[in-house]
Amino acid sequence: MTVVDEIPGEPSDTRGRVAELLSLREQARRGPSDRATEAQHAKGKLTARERIALLLDEGSFKEVEQLRRHRATGFGLETKKPYTDGVITGWGTVDGRTVFVYAHDFRIFGGALGEAHATKIHKIMDMAISAGAPLVSLNDGAGARIQEGVSALAGYGGIFQRNTRASGVIPQISVMLGPCAGGAAYSPALTDFVFMVRETSQMFITGPDVVKAVTGEEITQNGLGGADVHAETSGVAHFAYDDEETCIAEVRYLIGMLPSNNRENPPVHPSDDPADRRGDVLLDLVPADGNRPYDMHKVIEELVDDGDFLEIHERWARNIVCALARLDGQVVGIVANQPQALAGVLDIEASEKAARFVQMCDAFNIPLVTLLDVPGFLPGVDQEHGGIIRHGAKLLYAYCNATVPRISLILRKAYGGAYIVMDSQSIGADLTYAWPTNEIAVMGAEGAANVIFRRQIADAEDPEAMRARMVKEYKAELMHPYYAAERGLVDDVIDPAETREVLIASLAMLRNKHADLPSRKHGNPPQ
Repeated sequence: MTVVDEIPGEPSDTRGRVAELLSLREQARRGPSDRATEAQHAKGKLTARERIALLLDEGSFKEVEQLRRHRATGFGLETKKPYTDGVITGWGTVDGRTVFVYAHDFRIFGGALGEAHATKIHKIMDMAISAGAPLVSLNDGAGARIQEGVSALAGYGGIFQRNTRASGVIPQISVMLGPCAGGAAYSPALTDFVFMVRETSQMFITGPDVVKAVTGEEITQNGLGGADVHAETSGVAHFAYDDEETCIAEVRYLIGMLPSNNRENPPVHPSDDPADRRGDVLLDLVPADGNRPYDMHKVIEELVDDGDFLEIHERWARNIVCALARLDGQVVGIVANQPQALAGVLDIEASEKAARFVQMCDAFNIPLVTLLDVPGFLPGVDQEHGGIIRHGAKLLYAYCNATVPRISLILRKAYGGAYIVMDSQSIGADLTYAWPTNEIAVMGAEGAANVIFRRQIADAEDPEAMRARMVKEYKAELMHPYYAAERGLVDDVIDPAETREVLIASLAMLRNKHADLPSRKHGNPPQ
């Protein structure tokens, strides 16, 4: 029998091997150095593991491929082979529900993506899809690892493919906690929600240096692609916060409003807010005069459980409000015109914002409640040349394609094509209600009278008196609150104070709604 000599320095028994394993794990958890950690903190940023600890329930994180290292050579890489390869992957729970996560570790190669790094992300994405659980990416990386060349770029391709395959199947949430430049920015753009932190996170395809070289324009990183820019101007970011702790806490809150996958319903949270609570304040909150503005947020607060809702894209396209809330414990998606901004008209950005929100709600079994107070589409050369026709059609397509329960409520104005697009009964709303202050018409009475009675007004001895008379006549004939109800275009005209009770009862009736779409590979929505 041959005796194998022991290799000096290697443990010879199981206990020794376990001790070695624990040492390697501790090395991987600690990261490259205390100095690197201090540098991360000095930038006002947390480490990847600190972020994961904030996101997931305490003690629930299970790491995958902690000891993975790259195999690349050249440019000094063969001497730098840290464990994790700059990305931490695994799963845990948020409020007891399974969530998968990957987090770039900026302390290692600046969080840059190489072949091994990408393979780890691919694996955790595949696991999330297979398990039917949300995926959260904590992004803080410097793009592709240049030293690994095209292999790094191919790694991004694999991420994009999986983002697309997971779309509408599991919730995907991107949390931007550092730089994200070039092709790397397309992964967040493919996900359902993008969170950003002011001052520390930026997203752009070409950075300030390239912009200056090509166009001569000088701009800072935050000015080009910071959190406020994407939350207010581009619409790329759904949420922007001042610090990482608040941002990640809001990610947890959002996850609690979403189902784990498209085969489940969102979590139900029993509410102490009575389903039959009257909202008498609504009688005074919304002026009967259609020309007077009011804050739609206050209407939503009065209707939903405990006045609590999460607004999506709060600072972009403010003329429309998109929010997740609960009615009698059930999650609903609310789409509402905002009279305080541009009088609540639909324009290009509002149409895009609402269309994406409607699609998300439909994908994840979230019923839709639409609150209408819309004077029409925004007129103007810029809007027409910018494609308001095709952009408005996106919202129309999204509603027509949605199979979740759909309830619309007309508070005041509902004019022209904007009335049809905002989930009218004619495009498939399950139930349509109206307040006694509603005005449903092709256009406002003044404009209609000027068109219909143009000749009579021009020939009258007192044109202004004739115009006022014709406006009054048009309103009496075609714009009284019960005109649409008499023709079956509104299911009921309700007391505003009873709106919450009516919505909850209607949603309960529609809870088991089943609707089949025609058999097809996929539609071809307007772009």
